Amino acid sequence: MKRAPALLPWLLACWIPAGSAFALEPTLPESTLLDKGYRQMYNLQFNEAHQTFAAYSRQNAADPMGAVSDAAAYLFSEFDRLHILKSEFWIEDQSLFDFHKLPADPAVKKRFDAALAKTQFLADSELKKSPDSANAQLANSLRLGLEADYTALIEKRAMAALAEVKQSRALAEKLLAKHPDYYDAWIAIGLENYLLSMKPAPVRWLLHMGGAQTDKGTGLDRLRLTAEKGHYLLPYARLLLAIADLRNHEPSRAKEKLQWLAKEFPGNRLYRDELAKLN
Repeated sequence: MKRAPALLPWLLACWIPAGSAFALEPTLPESTLLDKGYRQMYNLQFNEAHQTFAAYSRQNAADPMGAVSDAAAYLFSEFDRLHILKSEFWIEDQSLFDFHKLPADPAVKKRFDAALAKTQFLADSELKKSPDSANAQLANSLRLGLEADYTALIEKRAMAALAEVKQSRALAEKLLAKHPDYYDAWIAIGLENYLLSMKPAPVRWLLHMGGAQTDKGTGLDRLRLTAEKGHYLLPYARLLLAIADLRNHEPSRAKEKLQWLAKEFPGNRLYRDELAKLN
C-alpha cells in the first residue's frame, strides 16, 4: 500500500466483486508506533494504545496523525463500553436509529475533544505550509469522521453529524482524486452511503437533495476497498462488512470475516462473542 510517512491512508483500476473472498494474511505489523497503537486498539487495549500514540506524538510533534489516532482510541473505547460495536446495535434498526442520547463518559469526551482540537490545529498548521499536504487533508477528514461518529451514534444528533459526514467525505474525495491507492480513505465514502441507505426512501431523497450520498451498493463497494486493501482501518471495515452480511442474511460470509478478525486480534472478545452467536 502506498503511504506518505506517518500517514493514516483513508477510482480503483480494478473492481472488487461483491462475492470476493478476503485474504487472510496478517495486517498491521508493528513496524511503527502507529501500527502498534492501532493493533492495541483493535485488541481493546485502550490504555496501552493511548500510551503508544502519545509516544508517537512526542517523536513527531508536528504530525496530526498522532492526535487523531489518539482520538480514535477514545472513540473506540466508548463504542466498546456502550456496546455500539455489537451486531445487535447495527442489525436492529430501533437501536441504530434510536434518538435517545447514550450515557457518555464526560472525562473521555473531554479527552476526545482535546485530541480532535489538537488534530485540527496541527493539520491546519501543516496546510498553511503545504496546501496540498495529503497527510493534513487525511487527518482532517478522519477528524471529521470521528466527530461525526460520536455525534451520531452516542449523542444522537443526526443533522449535526450529517454535516460532519459530508465534510469528511468531501475531504476524502479530494485526497483520493490524487491518491486513489490510499485505500483507508474509501471508508469515509462507504460509511456515508451505506448508513444513509438504510433510511426510508423519502428520507433518502431529502438527504440526496441536500448533497448526501445514500447508495447502498456504492457504500458496500467502498467499504470493500478498505476491507481488502486498507491498512489501519482494514479491521474496522471488515467488521462493518460482517455486520452488513448479517443484515443481508448471509451468516457464512459474516463468519469468514469474524474468524479472520478473531485470529488477528485474539485480545478482542467482541469478535469471539459474535462468532459464538453464529455457531
